Amino acid sequence: METTSSRIAAALDYAAVAVEGNTTTVAVPWERAHEAGEALRREGYDYLIDMVGVDGGDTLGVTCYLSQSENPAHVLKLKYSTTERERPRLTSLHDLWGTANVYEREIYDFFGIVFIGHPDMRRIFLRNDWKGYPLRKDYVERNDVPLDNERIDDMERVCTVTLEMGQEREAVSKLFGEEEYVVNFGPQHPAMHGVLHLRASLDGEQIRSIDPVFGYIHRGMEKMCESYTYPQILHLADRLDYLSGTMNRHAVCLLAEKALGLEAPEKAHYVRTILDELTRIASHLLGWGCMAMDMGAITAFVYGMRDREKVMDIFEETAGGRLMAGYGVIGGLAQDIHPNFQKRVSEFIPYMRKMLREHHLLFTGNPIARGRMEGVGRLTLQQAVSLGVTGPSGRASGWHNDMRKIEPYAAYGKVDFEEVMRSDGLTFDRYVIRLDEIEQSLRIIEQLVDNIPSGAWAVKTKPVVKLPEGEFFQRVENARGQFCVHVESRGDKSPYRVKFRSPSLTLVGGLKAIAPGTKVADLIMLGASLDYVIPCIDR
Repeated sequence: METTSSRIAAALDYAAVAVEGNTTTVAVPWERAHEAGEALRREGYDYLIDMVGVDGGDTLGVTCYLSQSENPAHVLKLKYSTTERERPRLTSLHDLWGTANVYEREIYDFFGIVFIGHPDMRRIFLRNDWKGYPLRKDYVERNDVPLDNERIDDMERVCTVTLEMGQEREAVSKLFGEEEYVVNFGPQHPAMHGVLHLRASLDGEQIRSIDPVFGYIHRGMEKMCESYTYPQILHLADRLDYLSGTMNRHAVCLLAEKALGLEAPEKAHYVRTILDELTRIASHLLGWGCMAMDMGAITAFVYGMRDREKVMDIFEETAGGRLMAGYGVIGGLAQDIHPNFQKRVSEFIPYMRKMLREHHLLFTGNPIARGRMEGVGRLTLQQAVSLGVTGPSGRASGWHNDMRKIEPYAAYGKVDFEEVMRSDGLTFDRYVIRLDEIEQSLRIIEQLVDNIPSGAWAVKTKPVVKLPEGEFFQRVENARGQFCVHVESRGDKSPYRVKFRSPSLTLVGGLKAIAPGTKVADLIMLGASLDYVIPCIDR
């Protein structure tokens, strides 16, 4: 890592380079951000994990978290900012990393920073007629709740800002041409897997392009975090991807514990890991059932929900909650496990293995299902990395990106399991990899459940949790991919800035890449194969 950092410092002689632990921080003038990005790409930083907009008081800027797909354990932070607050401008990096396209639109939406050279400077979550930028510290609420629908023309009005001979030039264009035939899917459609609106341009039965429209259930969670205490933020993390609630909560707990120098008891690590894997199984069962139902197999959906209930019953008995267990806290667990916990989990393992075999017999080998899924919706390895498509969907394209293997946390370093991989990146690969991951989750649970240590389940924390000043970052593997938390603390009981990295946002970016050229009848199935959850996107 030191060699890499030295090489970066030599290549970017205009940058300030600092190394702390496993993270290298590079700060550059905003005018040279693109130049720095090109140099980092040459150094192998081909994966843009996240882009965080920051209001520093006297500056508006961006922190990019970068990694190398070949060395994913190392994280690099690229930081750049502007002192111009009235008309903030930064250089776009969308041509270097595909996922910067949506991240920069998100930053523009909430901070008002215009990215020069970006092809689509529309708001991504809020309506185009929304006044102000909510995550800026000088934001004053002055918006009435709209009582009318947003006009389609406003949704399709694309603005770009470019530099020509040192002068800014703004241009406005239409997203779709007058001759294009555009069909709406959603937002009120059960097969959208949430309140998602897809505008699809068709050429006969084939899809030419799609434009996802987000924000229908946006709750402003990152803004809410600025007035919540750290224990209260756990409640919000549960409700991002509600099918990965324990894992999202786990990420916030790990971040706070790392910042505070706390070490949760060994018992808490074991139980957190078991709950995470039970949550993964429940999520994959629901994803499998919904995808099968989207292709007409209602029986598969019923069976998936039936098996998922077994997990929900375990959660209810030990934690009190079903969909969201709400069991992890900063420092450990909310309470000790139920006396029946180990017995019920142990009984679930052979049951689920038997049901897995039935699920494969029922649907995986079905010739009609195979005909629908094979040869359709290819997402290449290069596309997955550029678009930040992690989790099962990325691994189906041959990308090793499992955080449980890259940076083992909790009890993952104590168990033997496989990172399930496939290479073709097709719809069938994304379908079957989740069933295979259920078996690996059962392996993990099997190795832990009979070996849960006795003793304390939590360490004592102060009544008011205050993180020290600084920036903190934590990654975990949730059911859809890498879920990340960025926190900037000023030493108060509430964070100065919180950013959640949604794996589902990049999954919809993957849908936008694989849909063109496919039949319109396959669009719902393609979305189901990526298994995104809309509340995680609409944060």
